[in-house]
This record gives sequence, structure tokens and C-alpha cells, in this order.
Amino acid sequence: MTVHNLYLFDRNGVCLYYSEWHRKKQAGIPKEEEYKLMYGMLFSIRSFVSKMSPLDMKDGFLAFQTSRYKLHYYETPTGIKVVMNTDLGVGPIRDVLHHIYSALYVELVVKNPLCPLGQTVQSELFRSRLDSYVRSLPFFSARAG
Repeated sequence: MTVHNLYLFDRNGVCLYYSEWHRKKQAGIPKEEEYKLMYGMLFSIRSFVSKMSPLDMKDGFLAFQTSRYKLHYYETPTGIKVVMNTDLGVGPIRDVLHHIYSALYVELVVKNPLCPLGQTVQSELFRSRLDSYVRSLPFFSARAG
């Protein structure tokens, strides 16, 4: 099992942070275009799920999978969206995405006066702690890739 990549978006669709670990195939388009496509897809899926669900969606959209990967989604009350792509063997990771938001993003970026909000994250401390955390996850495999 492994982690492919991670996106952090603000409520307006701006990609605040992106990192990848075991991504085997690139999109073949500029990163900014990829971010827009990802955010647009998330926006559409959330809308579709909320309108088409036969049950009340208390938690909303949490994940979807293709034949090759699984996309995990977590949205905060402030509109920050945490998206992680993993391989298919990874189960629900809502707690992992919540930890990335609350213990890493909020503590190391939001509460840091040197990190301007609404702009891409430039904090090396955030980058290194996030990388260490992701690499410590039980489903992160150093052999993948």
C-alpha cells in the first residue's frame, strides 16, 4: 500500500499546498492546471453526491475509487479541503486527513504569523513534518514506486 500525493485547497479553490510521494504517472499538464481540474472535479462530485444520495449525507463525500487509486477527501468547517490519493488497499483515513489539518496545518501554518493565510504554504517546518507524518503511516510503503 502507498500514498501517491496530497493536495490542500482553500475555500476558493486555491491550492495552498501539494506534495507527492509515489506518483508514477504525471498529468502531462502544468501543475496550476492540474490543481484547477482537481478542485473542479471535487466541486462537481460533492454537488452530485449531495443531490443524488437517497439518504441524508451527514458527513458528505468522503472518498471515491477508480480501478487504479483511491481519493480520500476531508473538508473542514472553514472550507479547507484535504485530498490524499492512495492505492486501493488503503481503508478509510478520515482521522489521518483531520490530523494533517488540525495538528500540522493549523498549528504550523495558521498559527504562524510568518505564514500569510490564503497563499501557498512556504513553511519548511510544515513541509518536513507533513512528510515525516505521511512516511510514518502504516499504509505508506517505502518499497512502493
